[in-house]
Amino acid sequence: MSTPIHVLNGPNLNRLGKREPEIYGHTTLAEVEAMCRDAAGDTPIVFRQTNWEGQLVDWIHEATDGDAAGIIINPAGLTFTSIPVLDALKMFGRPIIELHISNIHRREAIYHRSLVSTVATAVIAGLGARGYPTAIRSMRDLLG
Repeated sequence: MSTPIHVLNGPNLNRLGKREPEIYGHTTLAEVEAMCRDAAGDTPIVFRQTNWEGQLVDWIHEATDGDAAGIIINPAGLTFTSIPVLDALKMFGRPIIELHISNIHRREAIYHRSLVSTVATAVIAGLGARGYPTAIRSMRDLLG
């Protein structure tokens, strides 16, 4: 596959390995990226992280207007609050996998209602950092 899979990460994920390791583990975002690239094989990956909602929306627009085969997105806290991220994802029109390191349904009630799930092709939650290579393999399967 020559078209890239975009792996987009939202706020605070740059703190992986340091932030609440009892919830998010000790794996860093750089290690997550390496896991994704390894799982992707010859499929190109665009891997990004931002703490800014507008930047995430811009990247979704870029994926929509470009040749992105699919989006894997961990919107982090924006999952539950961002209408702009939801609206941008609605325009994508190709497979979207929503990803969460923790099982959001086993956490506080504020984390139970994902806006992104309403447009996602699939949701992966609770596998820790291993969820990322699982998402890459699943996206490759979805894309055939």
